[in-house]
Amino acid sequence: MDETKVGSNKSFGIVFFVVFLLISFYPLLNNESIRLWSLIVSTIFLILGILNSSLLSPLNKLWFKFGILLGKIISPIVMGIIFFLVVTPIGLIMRLFGKDVLNLKYNDYKSYWIKKNGPKNKMKNQF
Repeated sequence: MDETKVGSNKSFGIVFFVVFLLISFYPLLNNESIRLWSLIVSTIFLILGILNSSLLSPLNKLWFKFGILLGKIISPIVMGIIFFLVVTPIGLIMRLFGKDVLNLKYNDYKSYWIKKNGPKNKMKNQF
């Protein structure tokens, strides 16, 4: 399996600094007081992120594994939703109108070869 590299502790610390900083200042939008606990946590993440501390390594790896797990769960769900909401209705509509875009219907032809008219190639002015 392809091993994906975990991001640096510095970027991890700075990202979580911004996240907890936003959480601490969010109550200001509703005229409430700042969340002090979140401001303290964001400051700790900033200091550890700037120092590129090895204390962030376990959290960084845990966050990375959580992202991989989410990708394994969410991707099939999203692809299933796209398939059943986009591809399936288009296929049903095409069947309803009798379209055979891939020419899959059985014919009694001797050959399924399609005779082309016009020039044999269109390689002029490729670039």
